[in-house]
Amino acid sequence: MSFHFERFVALRYLWGAEGQAEGRSFLRFVTYVAIGGVALGVAALLLSLAIVRGFSQEITDKIIGFGAHIQVQSFVEDEPLSEAASLERRLGEVDGIAQVSPVVENLVLLRRSNTSIDGVVMLGNRTVPQYMEGRIQEGTFRLTAQNDGPPPLVVGAALAERLGLAVGDQVAAFSLLNGDSSEGGAMGIQRPRVRQFQVEGIYETSMTNIDDTYVFTGLSVAQSLAGFGQGEVSRFDLTTTDISRADSLAAGIENTFGFPVSARTIYQIQPFSSLFAWVDLQQSIIPLVIGVIVIVAAFNIIGALLMMILEKTREIGVLQSLGVSQGGLKRLFLLVGVLIGVAGATIGSVTAFGLSVLQQQYALIPLPAEAYYMTTAPIQLNLFDYLLVNGVAILLCAIAAYIPARVAARIEPVRAIRFQ
Repeated sequence: MSFHFERFVALRYLWGAEGQAEGRSFLRFVTYVAIGGVALGVAALLLSLAIVRGFSQEITDKIIGFGAHIQVQSFVEDEPLSEAASLERRLGEVDGIAQVSPVVENLVLLRRSNTSIDGVVMLGNRTVPQYMEGRIQEGTFRLTAQNDGPPPLVVGAALAERLGLAVGDQVAAFSLLNGDSSEGGAMGIQRPRVRQFQVEGIYETSMTNIDDTYVFTGLSVAQSLAGFGQGEVSRFDLTTTDISRADSLAAGIENTFGFPVSARTIYQIQPFSSLFAWVDLQQSIIPLVIGVIVIVAAFNIIGALLMMILEKTREIGVLQSLGVSQGGLKRLFLLVGVLIGVAGATIGSVTAFGLSVLQQQYALIPLPAEAYYMTTAPIQLNLFDYLLVNGVAILLCAIAAYIPARVAARIEPVRAIRFQ
């Protein structure tokens, strides 16, 4: 039996499937259910992969945009790196490093009034971080003071809401790091350094642990408040040309520069490392769980094809009497299983793509930012996912169709023709 004949009969069995007795449309219904099961499984798996990829990309962009690829700091906690200009120049000469940004980090108390006070991490930057500049919600992300007014401060939306801050408000920052003891009290207690700031802007990343904790100001102002000299910084944020080389570059920097330089990738820094672990867990578990749907749907084809063989037993006998071999019958029903898989995979892929585009355009699925670090389910479409999922789904359907195909091939012609 030629392939064209097998394809013709397989298509007739698939789209024209009807029983011989009462309830003739039931066989067609079962066939459509099998196709729908594959389509549902494929669509669910593709959507889950798109969302997981979107989560991974969104979280990675936020964390890396905030903390760069590599952070270089001192081995000694709370000790600044000295000779910052020279160290910055040498780090910039390392092959694979695209950008070097000095940062002063300082834990301060931020006070708006006697009842509005909280501990925050102040980051002093020389230039506006590119990622954070695009996340400004109110005001501007300006780090240098205009005229003789107080230095600017950019705060997170969660912190602004808790302290009741708005653009233009003035706040006081208290720092005990390298506190001034020249006018301290008894026992040499250090007097905290104090500086007045003006809220210049409010940013929002939808990551509560960032929006609620970090405030930004200029580098020189942060150095002064922390008690650092002009040539001292807390760390350097390094951006690489290829993030996949971050581990090797960090190890190379430590070996080259030696003590007290310590280099860690963004994947090793708390609390960011736990967020990456959460994303990795999603990437490994969710597709596996959803993938079970495809497997179950594929094996539903066994029942559908066995029922089709039962209803088509006499026709199978006629085909055998006309010279169709057992191998030909086996290929025929294998082809029916593959066609069910192709139809289901096509419908599922079109459905998943359509829903993904709708989610990208209209954000139909909202998310609580405090739990997921974003306000809507992210989507990232990937051609490889569609090729892989469709290929696996069709392969599983072909495997599931093998048993019914063998059953059909072993039917005896005489008994099949006499079958009622």
